[in-house]
Amino acid sequence: MQQFKLILSFFLLLFFPFVNIHSQNEVNQLFQNDDILSLKLSYSNKDIQRKTNDSTYIETDLYYKDENDQWLNFPVALRARGNFRRNKCYFPPIKMKIKKSSSKETLFEGNKKLKLVLPCKLESDLNDNIIKEYLAYKIYEVVSPYHFKTKIVDIQFREIKGKKSKDHNLKGFLIQDDKRVAKYHEGKVFERFIHPLAMDAETSIQNAMFQFMIGNTDFSVAYQHNGKLLYIDKKILPLPYDFDMSGLVNASYSVANETLGIDRVTQRVYRGFKRDESELNKIRNQFIDNKEKILGIISKHENLFDNEKEYKEAYAFVESFYNVIENETTFKSEIVNKARTK
Repeated sequence: MQQFKLILSFFLLLFFPFVNIHSQNEVNQLFQNDDILSLKLSYSNKDIQRKTNDSTYIETDLYYKDENDQWLNFPVALRARGNFRRNKCYFPPIKMKIKKSSSKETLFEGNKKLKLVLPCKLESDLNDNIIKEYLAYKIYEVVSPYHFKTKIVDIQFREIKGKKSKDHNLKGFLIQDDKRVAKYHEGKVFERFIHPLAMDAETSIQNAMFQFMIGNTDFSVAYQHNGKLLYIDKKILPLPYDFDMSGLVNASYSVANETLGIDRVTQRVYRGFKRDESELNKIRNQFIDNKEKILGIISKHENLFDNEKEYKEAYAFVESFYNVIENETTFKSEIVNKARTK
C-alpha cells in the first residue's frame, strides 16, 4: 500500500505539477467539512477565570455527537485565553489541550491543541456575534490559502456554580492550532519580530485589505497581536485571527481605536504598509473577482442567525467595502493614499 501511494504521488506530480498534495494526516478530519458539530461541556466559569493561566488547566470531559447521532466523550484540559475577552466576558474564550492517547480513533484525532471561541456576554445577540466572527474566518479562506480552519459548533454548556448548575445553549467555533496550519503548508510558525515590509507582499496586502473589509483595526502583524506569522517557501506570511473587535461583528463590548481618528468600529481604516501600486491593484482585482463568492458565504449562513437584522447588517457591511474598492477615486483615497509608511 505504501509503495502504491508513492507511485500515485509521483504520477500526480509528473502530470499535475501545480496540484498541492498533502497527506491525509494533515488534512484533519475535524475540519474536512462545514457541518455543525454538537458538543457538551461542563465546568465552572469562575474556576476557569481564576485558576488557569498559560501553564495551568482544568480537567473535564468533552462530549461530541458522531455521524450516527451517538454521544462520545474523552478527557480534555481547558484554560481561559485572550486578554480583553478574558477580563470582560461572561464566557471567556478557551484554549483546549488534548492528549494524543485520549483522542485516538475519535473525530479529534491529530489535534493536540484547539481554540474554542464562545459568545462573550449574556445578551440577545450573543450567538449572532459568534456567527459573524466565524464568517470572517470563512471569508479569509477565499482571500488567502494561508488561513486557520474553523468548525462551527452547537454547545450544550452546563455551568457549574458551586452546588448548583445552569444550562446554556451556545453557538461557538473551533480553530485549529497554528502549528497544524504551518505543517499543512510544509512550513513553520515564525515567532520573532520582523518589520511588515520584510513580509511577503502579496499575502500582506491580502491580509491588510481583508482587515479593511471587515473593519478591523485591532491587530499588529509586526508584534503578532491577533495574528501569527508563518515561514513557508522562504517567505514570511501573516496569519490573522480574533476578529471580534471588527465592524463586521460590531459587538456591544467593542472599542474603537481612537488613535486612528475613529470613534466607532464600523469606521474603516486601511492599516497596510505602502507597497507598489501595481501590487495593490492586483489584490484589489482578486477581491473584486471574488465578490460573489464572498457575499455568498454570508448569504449561505443566513439561517444560522437568530436575528435577521444582524444578518442584513453583516451583509450590507461587507457589501459597502465593494463600494470603496470598485470605485477608482475611493480606492485611491481610502487605501492607496492611506497606506502606512511607519
